[in-house]
Amino acid sequence: MVVDEEVVDRLLHALADTTRRDIVRRCLVGEASVSRLAESYPMSFAAVQKHVAVLERAGLVSKERSGREQLVRTDVDAVRRARDALDQLEATWRGRVDRMSDLLTERTEDDERDQR
Repeated sequence: MVVDEEVVDRLLHALADTTRRDIVRRCLVGEASVSRLAESYPMSFAAVQKHVAVLERAGLVSKERSGREQLVRTDVDAVRRARDALDQLEATWRGRVDRMSDLLTERTEDDERDQR
């Protein structure tokens, strides 16, 4: 799977904040209005709106107007894409660590042979 680095950057930036991760979790269970979300955090309504906007730009949530409220819903596919991106990063780094381990093992074996 090829990962678009710009998309990954937006996803990771959005998920880097504790409040935004909590909003994603809450809206996975069911949609919630921005005003209801704002009641849950020790910050202003405007601050929560900004967090939701960051999540929306990253594609993690969507908003839909229902009367006077804006309902926030988590995009499960976007969460899966974030997971896939993290899995790919993990695989890359594990491969690098394995290669370094192999090189160190080879060097140790070479050093032992040289000492004999």
